[in-house]
Amino acid sequence: MPQDHTERRVVVTGPPRRTRRASGYYRPRTEIDEQTTLGHTYVRSLMRTQLRAALTVFVILGLLVGPLPLLFAAMPDARRLEWAVLGFGLYAPLVLLARWYVRRAERNERDFVRLVEDR
Repeated sequence: MPQDHTERRVVVTGPPRRTRRASGYYRPRTEIDEQTTLGHTYVRSLMRTQLRAALTVFVILGLLVGPLPLLFAAMPDARRLEWAVLGFGLYAPLVLLARWYVRRAERNERDFVRLVEDR
């Protein structure tokens, strides 16, 4: 029996074991998933902007509500005024402040996602 001396080709299929990074191609999402220093910086910047929005709301709320006990202490016989101010005078500013905060937080997150998404 004659033997065939030609080499047989073997085809191996499957997922590639290594992927090469294309030069100049940059993926922020990978940086975040792999918890690199750059990914940590991205997440920290998002948290910093969210904290800035929250502190802004907190300061405005403190300036809005903080002086009320002093005002009420200055007028001890004005119980109806206190309830009117607390019930009606603060409701609209608090709702507007909450709405501004939610819109700002969503905008910060949208900007972050736009930054991280693949181009």
